[in-house]
Amino acid sequence: MGDGAYVEVVLPGKVEPEGLELRSGPVPAPGAGQVLVRMEATGVSFAEQQMRRGRYYDQPAFPFVPGYDLVGTVLGSGTGAGAGLIGKRVAALTKTGGWASHVVLDAADVVEVPDGVGAAEAETAVVNGLTAWQMLHRKARVRSGATVLVHGANGGVGSVLVQLATAAGATVVGTASARHHEGLRALGVIPVDYRNDDVPARVRELAPGGVDAVFDHVGGRSVVDSWSLLARGGTLVSYGSAATRDDEGSGALPVVKLLGRVWLWNWLPNGRSAYFFNVWAGRAYAKNRFRARVRADLTQVFGALRRGDLTARIAAEIPLARAAEAMRLAESGTVAGKVLLVP
Repeated sequence: MGDGAYVEVVLPGKVEPEGLELRSGPVPAPGAGQVLVRMEATGVSFAEQQMRRGRYYDQPAFPFVPGYDLVGTVLGSGTGAGAGLIGKRVAALTKTGGWASHVVLDAADVVEVPDGVGAAEAETAVVNGLTAWQMLHRKARVRSGATVLVHGANGGVGSVLVQLATAAGATVVGTASARHHEGLRALGVIPVDYRNDDVPARVRELAPGGVDAVFDHVGGRSVVDSWSLLARGGTLVSYGSAATRDDEGSGALPVVKLLGRVWLWNWLPNGRSAYFFNVWAGRAYAKNRFRARVRADLTQVFGALRRGDLTARIAAEIPLARAAEAMRLAESGTVAGKVLLVP
């Protein structure tokens, strides 16, 4: 049932990227209700950067195989999974386990990738596209004519967010370092230099009445400024704490602080709302509903790719065996789009 040798990348503990370990073994076999997927592309996300520091708030105990999502071809299926998926290209959210040549998944957790969308192209839009789509349409409910602020507009999630927001008819202001501004302007984004500009002051110049939505992955002081920039009726969606990536201590504490702020802000009688977004919300107690939502929303994102509303932004495609190099590149802050690992 296997196709080639099995290889996985293991995160053994709190290590530098060069401490990642490459292991090989037999290709795993799918059990009941499962499928075996040959990985064609997986990504390096901010989650893995936090995990190698032991700072992702619900990561498993070391050692484990990282890899938040993947795209690949179904090679085989276990009993009860049905044979209809064999040979199909599929995508899946995994949280961990994606950095491997072959991955066993529950058949109910894979989403078919439509014809005409390549593996690398699709991979840029799995966790990043799903996160962006759900924040934009399920949380902020952005409509045509709105003005939104996207922090990290050149990053993995940010670059998808700005394109989906533009396609929805919104005016988009995006923060990024100056070297990314030309590319953002080409996407119709109004860029703001977060390194050299006074971001709140510049955004107030652009939107004197406030913005309708802010998408903030930075946390810390940034999320406080983001809340202050909202217009009445506006929505803040916080989805990370990048500012604390290199801090010592508990990885959960920044998230707890963000949750506390969100709770407090939502009690204030000012017509604004705040969310802390977690793409896994609801899976623990409503798995079937969660799966249906993932399937519906990823299908929308893949549709945007096919229509050209969303262009895959691939920073690099690096072989799985060179995962350390890929991690270094993703952490450098010098690239736009997503760093991919490929077989």
